[in-house]
Amino acid sequence: MKTNRTHFIIFFFGLLLLGTGLGIAFYEGVFSSRVRLVLLLGLICFCYGPIRVLMFQRHLALSRRGRSMLIVLAASICVYAVINALAHRYPQRWDATRYQQHTLLPESVERIQELNTNVKLTAFVVGLPPKYLEDMFKEYERLSQGKIVTEIVDPLVQISYAAQFGSVIKGNERKLFVQAGAERKEIDFTDVPLSQEAIGNALMQVTRTARTACFLTGHGEAKLYGSEPEALGTFSKHLLANNIMGKELLLGMAETVPDSCDVLIIAGPKNHLTVKEERMIIDYLDRGGDALFLIENVIVTTEDNPLTEIQEKLYPSLNNILKWWGIKVEDNVVVDLASHASGDVGSPATRNYLPHRAIVRDLDYTFFIRPRSIKMLKGRRKDVNVAPLIMTASSEQSWGETNRYLKIKFDPEEDRAGPVPIAFAMMEAHEDGSISRLIAITDSDFLTNAYITAYSNAQLGINAVNWLTESDYKPFLDQKEVNVEKLDLTSQQKRMVLFYLLLGPGLIISIGMWIWMKRAYR
Repeated sequence: MKTNRTHFIIFFFGLLLLGTGLGIAFYEGVFSSRVRLVLLLGLICFCYGPIRVLMFQRHLALSRRGRSMLIVLAASICVYAVINALAHRYPQRWDATRYQQHTLLPESVERIQELNTNVKLTAFVVGLPPKYLEDMFKEYERLSQGKIVTEIVDPLVQISYAAQFGSVIKGNERKLFVQAGAERKEIDFTDVPLSQEAIGNALMQVTRTARTACFLTGHGEAKLYGSEPEALGTFSKHLLANNIMGKELLLGMAETVPDSCDVLIIAGPKNHLTVKEERMIIDYLDRGGDALFLIENVIVTTEDNPLTEIQEKLYPSLNNILKWWGIKVEDNVVVDLASHASGDVGSPATRNYLPHRAIVRDLDYTFFIRPRSIKMLKGRRKDVNVAPLIMTASSEQSWGETNRYLKIKFDPEEDRAGPVPIAFAMMEAHEDGSISRLIAITDSDFLTNAYITAYSNAQLGINAVNWLTESDYKPFLDQKEVNVEKLDLTSQQKRMVLFYLLLGPGLIISIGMWIWMKRAYR
């Protein structure tokens, strides 16, 4: 009888360990090594009594059934040990949460892997910190393998420590400080949850030298900052997340393009540049500068509303600069009857990218608003490498339409047959070892606030700027906001859930096993 009680106690203890292990796993949302150890101990205790009965019956003689059970148990433990050894060497985790709140974005993981210095994340939160913040910090520490240290501090409790960060944290504020050496970046997440994008941006700013993108102004270009549909506000935020600082550049009063510009971006000028400005840009490229040309469409109309002389001159092609690089932007509108966006044949959508992994990697479809075709000039300079980058998707149903009065019909004598190139990439090596890079895309609308979030438009823009600035890391795009649903239960409801999910089934199983063991000992 005493032996029966001992078996029952061990069996019930194993049942509690199994329930505890599963409870920890689903509470934390991750099956960690600690959980696996608890489950293993619970499994051994759970199976101890039945195996003892089967192996050693009344005369303590090992039965055939007992030997089989012993072999099964030994094999199970061996398999479990092998799985844990492999998990330790090749760590893989199963995120059991619905919204994958314990899993970092691939871009965040790459940011962590690129770290070459130690970083400290200090979050100031009054009261009990949010669960998502604790989970996120655990992941950053785990994946960084010691390069990232995190802490969550209550500034009202540790007042003197909070004062070292140079500002007083109020009771309703939440702030994160990212530190690497003498560099420090502050993030306020009082009103919105702390995002991986914000942390990734801060990590880059404190560990890497910032790049500068100069946006030409003064000719009706798209505005760098702003929330208007035609502005580049979202694109500038993407650049900032990749440690590229955007600033406006007015060449009218300058003598040269500043050397501080890591890349010059000309985003769809409506009016022509002066001869002096064109000369300054050519000189900038000749001394190793890089540039992104976003050239806007020609104006189209109907026959009852003919174009004026001013309208015909709007949206310059910038060919005075580009011809030095061996290409020419044509005065037409690229149409694609088979692959286009929003029912507009003048907005071709394509995945027809020429091999240039640094620029077109990971791209899905991109689409452009009335782009123009680009042709390669004969007799171009031999020291300039010129290659098409993006072409229309279809061959027979796309072309460069020269008729600007909305009469869309292919004319083999006037129009450019498809597939039509709408973007080129160019490189030139100089005697001093520097390399000039240039990308020309015949549309700027695809990067404006109205269209940048569609398809892979943002990815293309960031890839292009990263290539031009010779950045060797994968671009970071905005994290989509996820609202994690929470279920708030009263203490009574929690007890009921605990009973039905754990104690209820456990009690039934325990009674059944108790009766089974009593019969086995008779």
